[in-house]
Amino acid sequence: MQISTEQREGKTVLTLKEERLDAHNSGDLRDHILKLLENGHSHLVIDLSEVRFIDSSGLGALLSGYKNATLRSGTFVLTGLQQRVQSMFELTRLHRVFDIYPSVEAALSKV
Repeated sequence: MQISTEQREGKTVLTLKEERLDAHNSGDLRDHILKLLENGHSHLVIDLSEVRFIDSSGLGALLSGYKNATLRSGTFVLTGLQQRVQSMFELTRLHRVFDIYPSVEAALSKV
């Protein structure tokens, strides 16, 4: 899985460079997020603007990251959801769990 990671305004921004977040790569994302959290990066912004498809395992990986960040008194927000991905969050009601922003810049100004 291709993930770009950068520090911005005291937060760690992960940009997923994949069109799909599914069973084939969700484990890699889960491991990457957990490693960041274990290394003290507790405020994460996940940029999903390039992701066009997400399945239940992708949602599970994000939920796992959210739970682990919360346990460490951190933050875990999502940005840039395309319409199809946004629909999956609404269908599963996960849009009520995550803080979702239209862009990385919007998330950084709020979190």
